[in-house]
Amino acid sequence: MTSHLLFIGNLGTGEMVFIALIVLLLFGGKKIPELMRGLGKGVNSFKQGMNEIEKDITAEPKKPEENYQKEEK
Repeated sequence: MTSHLLFIGNLGTGEMVFIALIVLLLFGGKKIPELMRGLGKGVNSFKQGMNEIEKDITAEPKKPEENYQKEEK
C-alpha cells in the first residue's frame, strides 16, 4: 500500500490540512472546482490514450489489403 504513496513522503495530517488551506487561499473557493474538473478531464484523456495504445499493442497485426485486380476469365 505504501509503495504507490511514496510521492507524499512523510506528510502527516497537519501538513496536508495546511497545504489544503494554502491552496484554498491562493485559488479561492470558486476556482477550485474548475481546476479539479480540468484535472479530471486531463487524467481521463490520458487513460483513454493509454488504453488505446495497449489495445493496439496487444491486437493481432492486420493483413495487408490485396490491391490487385483479379483477372477476368
